[in-house]
Amino acid sequence: MLFAGRAAAQQVTIPVETQHNAIVLQTDAEKHLNMVYLGAKLANTAEYAGISKMYKQADDSGVQNDAYTPSGSASLGEPAITVTHADGNKSLNLTYVSHTVSKVDDDISLLVVTMKDPAYDFEVKLYYKTYFKEDVTEQWSVIKHNEKGIVTLDKYASANLNLKGNTTGGFWLKQYHGNWAMEMQPEEARLTHGIKTIDSKLGTRANLYEHSMFAISMDKPATEDEGKVLYGAMEWSGNFRIDFELDVANNLKIIAGINNAASEYHLKPGVEFTTPAFLYTYSDHGKGDASRKLQSWARQYKIVDGNGSRLTLLNNWESTYFDFNESKLAGLLKDTKKLGVDLFLLDDGWFGNSHPRNGDNAGLGDWQENKQKLPNGISSLVKEAQANGVKFGIWIEPEMVNPASDLYKAHPDWVIKQPNRPEKYFRNQLVLDLANPKVQDFVFGVVDGLFTKNPDLAYIKWDCNAVIYNAYSAYLKKDQSHIYVDYVNGLYNVLKRVRAKYPKVPLMLCSGGGGRVDYGALQYFTEFWPSDNTDPLERVFIQWEYSFFYPAITSSNHVTDWGKQPIKFRVDVAMMGKMGFDIVIGKLSESELSFCQSALKNYDALKDVIWHGDQYRLASPWDNDAASIMYVSDDKSKAVMFNYLVNNRYGSGTKVPVRLKGLDPNKKYRVKEINLYPGAGSVLGKEDLTFTGDFLMNVGINPGNSAYHTSVVLQLEAI
Repeated sequence: MLFAGRAAAQQVTIPVETQHNAIVLQTDAEKHLNMVYLGAKLANTAEYAGISKMYKQADDSGVQNDAYTPSGSASLGEPAITVTHADGNKSLNLTYVSHTVSKVDDDISLLVVTMKDPAYDFEVKLYYKTYFKEDVTEQWSVIKHNEKGIVTLDKYASANLNLKGNTTGGFWLKQYHGNWAMEMQPEEARLTHGIKTIDSKLGTRANLYEHSMFAISMDKPATEDEGKVLYGAMEWSGNFRIDFELDVANNLKIIAGINNAASEYHLKPGVEFTTPAFLYTYSDHGKGDASRKLQSWARQYKIVDGNGSRLTLLNNWESTYFDFNESKLAGLLKDTKKLGVDLFLLDDGWFGNSHPRNGDNAGLGDWQENKQKLPNGISSLVKEAQANGVKFGIWIEPEMVNPASDLYKAHPDWVIKQPNRPEKYFRNQLVLDLANPKVQDFVFGVVDGLFTKNPDLAYIKWDCNAVIYNAYSAYLKKDQSHIYVDYVNGLYNVLKRVRAKYPKVPLMLCSGGGGRVDYGALQYFTEFWPSDNTDPLERVFIQWEYSFFYPAITSSNHVTDWGKQPIKFRVDVAMMGKMGFDIVIGKLSESELSFCQSALKNYDALKDVIWHGDQYRLASPWDNDAASIMYVSDDKSKAVMFNYLVNNRYGSGTKVPVRLKGLDPNKKYRVKEINLYPGAGSVLGKEDLTFTGDFLMNVGINPGNSAYHTSVVLQLEAI
């Protein structure tokens, strides 16, 4: 225990510091806890105590700086928490009681602040988990009471941040929207007075239309290398709500948590309600620095085996869809070996007998091998894969059910649906009720059964294609407003059990594309599927935006037949993450196959830099004819630079050198173009060139993107 404080007459100041940043909490005369600062760390810790004097305090307009704003008492802004007490009273007043700071290890600290209502036996604890080197904070709340009866939580946010009013430049919000095959569409605008809300009410696939991550720039929109910016994201795979309230004093309040719409939660005495974590990081060196902090944090602490390796693969989906049998798959297994990837992934369509899965309208829930397609079962395919020197993986969608299934007929009470309304389907399916422990056991059993029968199974692709319509749980009975919260917690219970038994088996997080990409889910997965849109030109933009929040090692990028780009362009784009293929190998020309095999060897040599190195965005596809992005190893001895022509109009291309980043200015680097198509010459004009890091970062290099060189990959090695 490093520090413990208890309420007293004097002001209590609590600085929460990381390597470069600080959050400062402070009590006022009435013992209310305020957040008075979030920004760059001060050199003198003692000076934090004087911050509040530099700002106007609460006035008659009701402006407050609450660290966790309650409703119904003296705070008049948007609340972080709203309750209905056991006696029906809806007011809440939270005052500071005490705090503790404990050191988890050399990098991680945990601050816990206890607040209570003086009139009711009601308590909120605020948790701030800080990662010193990465400048990342995870924040959540734990709510408990000992009143004589049920207390209803009407709103229960994870975090409440306050950013002080700045210059006339104000605050700028960068948010994301999308749809199927249109994930991560960015918008940036200045926040105006009032409340801006980003939210989801879809139940599952919660990020389908709005994404639960954002960036706030201060004074003006931050660039890649300049400006003050805060990145934030919910670690929650269900309905979320993030409020941005700009008050009359030009302060910005950010309240983030579970969406309380139709989700009031009934809390019994003595029971703790823990909200999901909200994570954030701040940088005064632009969006690039902030994103590298998040990526480093994710690899080190959040994603499964973030500092480890990944498997390249060949998927059968776009080559066969539902139409396959053992003979076809045997040929694809041979193609997997011929191509040179690690694993073959069998996608949708392998299960169901009474209701065979020959399309998306039947079979979900009946997870037995289809005897007509696979008379010898999955185990024979696993053995066949091993005979070809590759691993075997499989697709599942265990949270879902088709009405045309044995499971639906046997357990209609396991399905989320209103008892007195017509069923409404999304992709011909409904969602299983994971609030029900029996359903959790069933879903875990789907995964466990596959591994029990096939111990050498090496990969799972976990899909989730439907949203929740007509929300109703037969299990929850009168507590129907709990369904959206209990569903996600039920899903996490299943995933915890899977990871406890199979701690490092690679799992891909898929949701009809990127409909469920958040760190709440990713803590159980090794990678995610950014989008079903695999057109490589579109993927340049989609992967660019995901890179602000997620490291390259998590991004599953597949080479497919989507789009009009040549095979080289498609392969190069897929290399910027966890690479895979979803094409018919037999239809490749000899030169195309030779190129893919050679590119895989290059990828094998560079994957450690791509997966674990620092990522730098050099030229944005939104602003230029060509996009450039690079990855640099920790010791700055290796780097790789990807360049793509994204505007193919006449005369377009890279006109001036692109300045590189992250290199050692004193090192000399050999620059070589790789992934050359058979018979093609290098844009560099010779096999390789040598420059200092100083030259490359201040003068740059022209990758030569043009109509003849739409995709260029440059490898850098220190000599």
